[in-house]
Amino acid sequence: MSEIGKKRRLNDSSSEAKATPDVVLYSYWRSSCSWRVRIALEMKGIQYQYVAVHLVKDGGQQHHKEFVEKNPMHQVPALFIDGQLITQSTAIIEYLEETRPDVPVLPRGFHARAKARALAQIVNSGIQPVQNLSVLQIIAAELGNERKVQWGHDAIANGFKALEAEMAKCSGRYSV
Repeated sequence: MSEIGKKRRLNDSSSEAKATPDVVLYSYWRSSCSWRVRIALEMKGIQYQYVAVHLVKDGGQQHHKEFVEKNPMHQVPALFIDGQLITQSTAIIEYLEETRPDVPVLPRGFHARAKARALAQIVNSGIQPVQNLSVLQIIAAELGNERKVQWGHDAIANGFKALEAEMAKCSGRYSV
């Protein structure tokens, strides 16, 4: 039997917490995409069941047939909610925002919402894809481990430089 689904835990370690099988997050603790979704779920007070999908163990559990049926992109997170399985962190967060607007994750104004989305996309599209695990594995195989480390460092540093420049243009309680 696959390890996927064996390691289940609640998002709250207290004995009073009750996760619902109606909301299940397939996630990996080191995945920044998964962190985005966990933060949104916590902010909105949504109880969920956590199913660990280890990205390295057993050749990467995201490549196992059981998970690929959930997400053909072989990526976490995936959220089962309202009878549907949703993948991709920004799509999940937008869904939560639209279906559970009482506790907003995004700012209220149109311009501020657009700015928040733009900042998220710098990370989501500009930093993360070029330094994620699957890309770094290819870089290591082609160019060696030392170049892999430099590649990841450069991608993150350049992305954060752009992110900080954009964040300097706006202000608020958080970044927008």
